[in-house]
Amino acid sequence: RTQLLKLAVPLVQQHGFTRNALARSVLALPEPRTEPLSDSAVTTLFGEGDAARRTLINAWLDEGRAHIRSAPVDGVKSALHARLAFNVPVLEHLTEAFALLASPTYGLPPLDPRPAIQHAASVADEACHVAQDASIGPSWYTKRATLAAVYAAAEIHQLTSPQTAPAFLDSLLDSASSVGTTLSEAELFARYITKSWAAIIRGSGVL
Repeated sequence: RTQLLKLAVPLVQQHGFTRNALARSVLALPEPRTEPLSDSAVTTLFGEGDAARRTLINAWLDEGRAHIRSAPVDGVKSALHARLAFNVPVLEHLTEAFALLASPTYGLPPLDPRPAIQHAASVADEACHVAQDASIGPSWYTKRATLAAVYAAAEIHQLTSPQTAPAFLDSLLDSASSVGTTLSEAELFARYITKSWAAIIRGSGVL
């Protein structure tokens, strides 16, 4: 299963975050099968319906964090730029993927902010780790919350204006002290990312 997920991630660029991408992963095995997995096999391995798609999206997010660790970075800024660049090949599929992550499996509310917050926080934490950030105490949390908010804003900007996203990220990082002042509290940080994701997803018509 783990190997098939890793093989499915590169297929997202062509096939999107779909069950078809998962089915076709077996065609990339060292000893490939002649046909994709059946839909029932995809369900058995990765889950029913959209659950399988969520599994693929989360595998892709894991690969994005690994990309930060493997990219040549010399600080937090270049680490965040590396992660933003990782999105580029699959940008046309990202809005739908984020919408799926933000949609509760069942019931209300109509938008679940936790995946967005966890994603941005994990990117910020990974960037600080590879940059060997030595912050301790309250500054550790404040810095990561600030960087998470900055990255989330840049990623949302990237969905609608890919060409200007790197410069937008730079501008936010350059003014990170003011961003940190307004977004350092967890509640405000959560609210900020929730509203941002909701705006771009609803504006796209996916939800």
